[in-house]
Amino acid sequence: MEFYSKKVMDHFMHPKNLGKLDNADGVGVTENLRCGDSMKIYIKVNKDKIKDIKFQTLGCGHAIAISDMICELAKNKTVEQAKEITLKDVIRELGEIPNPKIHCVSLAEVALKSAIKDYEERRV
Repeated sequence: MEFYSKKVMDHFMHPKNLGKLDNADGVGVTENLRCGDSMKIYIKVNKDKIKDIKFQTLGCGHAIAISDMICELAKNKTVEQAKEITLKDVIRELGEIPNPKIHCVSLAEVALKSAIKDYEERRV
C-alpha cells in the first residue's frame, strides 16, 4: 500500500493551484509514458516574478500533490529563483515520498522549468 503523508493528502484533496491560466506567459508540459502521468504548468509573470501559477495533472494522488507543491514553491519567486527549485525542495516541503513516486517530483520539476523556458522564449 502506498504511503500518503498528511501533507500529501492535504495537497491532493485541497489543491490551491489547480486549474488553467488563460493567456499564460509560459506553459510547460511533460509526461511519463511508463506510468501515464502528465502535467501542465501555466505561469503568469509580472516584473520578473511569477505572480500566478496553475497546474493540470493527470495522475495519482502524489502527482497531484507534488504539482500543487511545486506551484506553491514557485509562486511570488523571481523567474531565476523558480529555476532553482529542485526535487529536494519539493520533498523537504511535502515530507517522505515513496521511492516509486519520486518520478512525479521530477515530472513537476520538468514542467515548471519548461513553463519558464516557454516564457523566456516568448519574450525574445
